[in-house]
Amino acid sequence: YQPAPLSEKTLPDTFVVQISVLYKVPVIYSIVSGDGKGYFIIDSSTGIVRTRKNLKLEDFPVIFNVRATDSSHASIFNDVSVIVEVIDENDFPPVFPSSLLVERLEENLPATQIVQLKAQDSDTGRNGFLTYGILSGDGLKFRIDEATGILSSTTSFDYEEEPTEYQVVIYAEDDGIPEKKRGYCTVVIKIID
Repeated sequence: YQPAPLSEKTLPDTFVVQISVLYKVPVIYSIVSGDGKGYFIIDSSTGIVRTRKNLKLEDFPVIFNVRATDSSHASIFNDVSVIVEVIDENDFPPVFPSSLLVERLEENLPATQIVQLKAQDSDTGRNGFLTYGILSGDGLKFRIDEATGILSSTTSFDYEEEPTEYQVVIYAEDDGIPEKKRGYCTVVIKIID
């Protein structure tokens, strides 16, 4: 048996799976091995498996064995394994160390690296895997490497001819399940004469 994965936030006494056998007399169901931490409980007559306590993500997957025993002959039984997986919920959004950065950029430079942005996400796995993007600002004059968070100019700036200050809003987005979460940071770029 491999029931649908459970959320790490699954509450105690949640239905997991029902074990059933084709047999002519009543059987007694029991968990015989594999559930060393006692996460599951089985109804001995219906074969319904439920959670017994809160689940710890790091303990899963758990593979435990259920035995169906003939109610009048204990020597007649059959075992089946149950594989239970737990999904890591996306608990945290990415966070930048500072929500506002001011960077200086000299005029007349060719396209150049300005700053590397680095957000943190307290989730693990894909829920903590970040990509970067530009939400707003002059997207033609700036670009961000979606993997490294390096913000660069794409052109040179003329202090006398153009605005001397640009605001670029950067986001970091995780690859979370069930939904992706974002964090934001504004970079003010001052063009220097």
